[in-house]
Amino acid sequence: MLNIILMGPPGVGKGTQSELIVKEFKIPHISTGDMFREAIAKNTPLGLKAKEYMDKGLLVPDEVTIGIVNERLAMDDCKDGYLLDGFPRTIAQADSLKNLTMKLKRPLTHVINLECDKEKLITRIASRRVCPKCGASYNLISKRPSVDGICDCCNGELIQRSDDNEESFKVRLQSYEEKTLPLINYYLHERLLISVDGLGEIDEVFSRIKKVLKR
Repeated sequence: MLNIILMGPPGVGKGTQSELIVKEFKIPHISTGDMFREAIAKNTPLGLKAKEYMDKGLLVPDEVTIGIVNERLAMDDCKDGYLLDGFPRTIAQADSLKNLTMKLKRPLTHVINLECDKEKLITRIASRRVCPKCGASYNLISKRPSVDGICDCCNGELIQRSDDNEESFKVRLQSYEEKTLPLINYYLHERLLISVDGLGEIDEVFSRIKKVLKR
């Protein structure tokens, strides 16, 4: 059983590595956004409650979020493992997640933290291109499209996001580090955190992750 949280700074390649992990190990990729959308689409009581806050532009309270996470992790497709993305974001959420996964008998087995040198990360993020049409992401250094400037998935024209520049990214990176450091320390204390070098070709990074997960 592999019950995983994948952490790492913006631009380190979590999305790409998540896709490879779920494909290799046949476990569902569960993101906070997907959970909210699914609960809302099914008109569950918690989904409707979350929608009330979201429609007002407010943050969904922890108790509602935790309830939706609980519903999702209890589903049959998570019995052999799951990859949790975008949650937890705070120590309080991490404590709640620990309690609910123990009750479900699906406790976390790995918290993988992708690390990357800041300057190299800034270079990487400045090379990122996205497709506004389908949301696919590329990188001119590590994941180039087949045709320059054109999305492989939908043939849309690729763009550079306005916040994918050095100054904006430094602000985002600092914010991430301030918010995430307590969680890193939390999972170190829980003896679940494993740091993996996030630099290199996509296959190289995935090979490092596989070694960790197959120990």
